[in-house]
Amino acid sequence: QVQLVESGGGLVQPGGSLRLSCAASGNIFSIGATGWYRQARGKERELVATITNGGSTDYADSVKGRFTISRDNAKNTIFLHMNSLQREDTAVYYCNADVRSSSYMTTRNYWGQGTQVTVSS
Repeated sequence: QVQLVESGGGLVQPGGSLRLSCAASGNIFSIGATGWYRQARGKERELVATITNGGSTDYADSVKGRFTISRDNAKNTIFLHMNSLQREDTAVYYCNADVRSSSYMTTRNYWGQGTQVTVSS
């Protein structure tokens, strides 16, 4: 079964930086569009950033200029570099990806389990 596993979350001071990683594993043929979402307590899950398999990126206005999404296709991993973190960035961050399985050669959408990012002094 295809799995997405996030890592890199934790506690950081305002103005600090973190890098989140999302590693895809399983019987993978290819990975298409991917993205990072976040959900703060009591709020709806929102899109943070996306990156296509061609490298095109989009960012939420709230993170533009501070966050950078990237991917390492050889390692089936996507990243979210977060700079100038603020308290408003505190949330559970989720990885999302369209993955084509080599078993069935069909593309499905997968979610990671989430990783907590807390920005506090």
